Amino acid sequence: MPLKIVYKPYTLHFRKQAGTSRGVLTQKTSWLIKITDTEKPGVEGYGECGPLPGLSVDDLPDFEAQLADVCETFNDLDLDVFPFNLGIILDQLVPQHLPSARCGIETALLDFMNGGRRTPFKSAFSKGHTGILMNGLIWMGSYDNMLEQVEEKLSQGFTTLKMKVGAIDFDKECRILETVRSRFDKDSITLRVDANGAFTPENVHSRLNALAKFDLHSIEQPVKAGQHDLMAELCGVSPVAVALDEELIGVFDYRGKFALLKKLMPPFIILKPTLLGGFGHTSEWIEIANRLKIDWWITSALESNIGLNAIAQYTATFQNALPQGLGTGQLYTNNFESPLYIENGHLYYQPDAVWELPDYSFSEQV
Repeated sequence: MPLKIVYKPYTLHFRKQAGTSRGVLTQKTSWLIKITDTEKPGVEGYGECGPLPGLSVDDLPDFEAQLADVCETFNDLDLDVFPFNLGIILDQLVPQHLPSARCGIETALLDFMNGGRRTPFKSAFSKGHTGILMNGLIWMGSYDNMLEQVEEKLSQGFTTLKMKVGAIDFDKECRILETVRSRFDKDSITLRVDANGAFTPENVHSRLNALAKFDLHSIEQPVKAGQHDLMAELCGVSPVAVALDEELIGVFDYRGKFALLKKLMPPFIILKPTLLGGFGHTSEWIEIANRLKIDWWITSALESNIGLNAIAQYTATFQNALPQGLGTGQLYTNNFESPLYIENGHLYYQPDAVWELPDYSFSEQV
């Protein structure tokens, strides 16, 4: 029998409000994918389609209707999947403007091909032998709240902190960085900041100069995406190393990826598989970055543990020494229990732990 795919929406609820430069999040909806084959009873491949509000190309009012069309086509085609035809299936089945759908279906197919054990990518990490070094994320909030988050992350053993900037008063944000630096030098604590495009052409140079005093590792997306001449200038002259993030979203053609990185030549790029169209597309960015001698790290994008697990396992296959941006289930009150856990600023996977999967029937949605 051919493969069958079903989906169902699932709304994740934040434990605390998550502040970004695009607003405050209290909940987020993902569409969970399951793939089965009646000839392989008990083998179920799971994935997550998680468009990010205000950022994903496929943050669309009719996303679910378009996903339903993709699933219906999938079920009509009598598909079998193998490593050699995975990319072909995805290219033919999922439109480019649905990158999170492609990522979720790709994850489910990889999981299915590997026996339906939630190990789409096998490595020392998925066997529980090694961990992934992470940065601790400081969400936007009040001055006191952000300082509280810093203390919490330091107590959890993180040696790299990433702080969102651009939403509260810039002077207050600098005071927080100054407080951290007064206690820990750059050899003790690495500081990253993420502006999410919040700076303007008029103030970006002065703000980068102000931030440079705090011995920062990098700044993500200092100005809004699409200003290529300005971004190329910043990548060349900024006193804080620039990392591209939103700039990569919506670029799916290989030649377009190469042309973008060749023009801008950033020190770093940040890769979010859910927003970039899955792991095949992410691997293209990595291959091009390596050719151009651009460093990179991988970041999750508010997925549940189902999506996060796949991204973490994929990340582990590269053995990248830089701290990665992989959040955990601690964000949500109703996440799925999983083998993922944090210890001393590292993400680990405990392979003998039990997965909690959705407790409702997927058969209601096709």
